[in-house]
Amino acid sequence: MTSTPPPTPSAAPVPPLGPQQAAPPRRRVAAQAAFETRAVLRNGEQLLLTLVIPALLLVGLARTSIVELGGTGGLSRVDVVTPGVLALAVMTTSFTSQAIATAFDRRNGVLRLLGTTPLGRSGLLTGKVLAVLVVEAVQVLLLGGTALALGWQPDAGGLPWALLAAVLGTAAFTSLAFLLAGTLRAEGVLALANLLLVLLVVGGGVLLPPELLPAGLEHVAPFLPSGALGDAMRAALIDGVLAPVPFAVLAAWTVVLGAAAARFFRWR
Repeated sequence: MTSTPPPTPSAAPVPPLGPQQAAPPRRRVAAQAAFETRAVLRNGEQLLLTLVIPALLLVGLARTSIVELGGTGGLSRVDVVTPGVLALAVMTTSFTSQAIATAFDRRNGVLRLLGTTPLGRSGLLTGKVLAVLVVEAVQVLLLGGTALALGWQPDAGGLPWALLAAVLGTAAFTSLAFLLAGTLRAEGVLALANLLLVLLVVGGGVLLPPELLPAGLEHVAPFLPSGALGDAMRAALIDGVLAPVPFAVLAAWTVVLGAAAARFFRWR
């Protein structure tokens, strides 16, 4: 008696190879943000602008009397200058650094190329903004740690308002960065962004209170985004309060600059 041999198992069907699936939007944006962050932290010129110069200003203003601060109301010099230095750090990263990097990406065709990938234009810009926030977090840790080592005693109750001011200032200055980077030639952005930073540091009320500026500027500086950011940070970290006027000025600049950037930004 013969037995019927068992059937030979057939090989499982192999599905046809299709195009590779793109990563989910969240992962694409996170990868772009990580790339942008590494690009800033590995660039010597960017580190000089975002970390070294603010740190030198912090130590110089806190430990020397090169700049006369006038009456400090019983506060130490480091208590007076640290909020302004943190505001300056927000400006260097969200404005100057971002404007220059985006302008040269635009000139080299990087923006146009990445805008056609699954990342998309919105994903690219979101990644850049997230990278700005990460670099600013690094700045706060390093500059805040340096200030604490110098004897800084911030008002703990104002820390949430300082964080809110930093976020709103980042929105305003990133909008300005995109406006310049999307409308001017890269070389022009390089010169103009650095010039504006110097002018705002000297007379824009960011490092020092407007009342310590030369005559005439003390009435203009509070209504500039730099002066509003500096005043908001000083009110939060020195007095522990939310200053409504500086926040309103920052919000107005954010709306105006954001609308202008959305209207005039060119990808090529």
